[in-house]
Amino acid sequence: LALYFHSGEREEKCIIEDVPSDTLVIGNYKVERWNTQIQDFLESAPGLGMFVTVKTLSAEVLLSKLYGPQGTFSFTSYLSGGHFICLQSNSTRLVSLPGSKLRIHLDIRVGEHFLDESVIQAKDKVNELNIRLEHLIEQIHHVSKQQNYEREREEKFRKTSEVTNSNIVWWAIVQTLILISIGIWQTKSLRDFFISKKLV
Repeated sequence: LALYFHSGEREEKCIIEDVPSDTLVIGNYKVERWNTQIQDFLESAPGLGMFVTVKTLSAEVLLSKLYGPQGTFSFTSYLSGGHFICLQSNSTRLVSLPGSKLRIHLDIRVGEHFLDESVIQAKDKVNELNIRLEHLIEQIHHVSKQQNYEREREEKFRKTSEVTNSNIVWWAIVQTLILISIGIWQTKSLRDFFISKKLV
């Protein structure tokens, strides 16, 4: 997932990332500050840091740390499901100046361990193959874990659909019984009315 978004200097922005359990998530970000003189974003925002907070859907905090204007953060999920990844600048301005805004570039990798190319180049060919093979095995484990997670979600969705369909059938039966009861009651009421008026 790679994206960028605009934010106020003290505004917190969050995204939700759906992550399987026991999965490493690595995020890279870079902050650019709007310059009113040149009417463009500056490539760097020196002196500006970012609070990165990661929470589960049950509001349990997995990560809460202050980083610089660009950096890398990581966390490991222990439960599958949505995770809130929130970023907020540590701007010391009490009031945002008119037109002041930030552009935050965010790149999130789920279940991926980055290969350090400098380490690989320093090793011989056998070690390079071993490292790449280990990396490939990790990726296979991640794909397998992701498939299991999607299978769990699909099964949960199927059960929810079956319960909903069952409820719809019962509701239709109840509605039919109510309509039949009202029809019988109306017929009896009309018959009694006609008999009382001696029209029948």
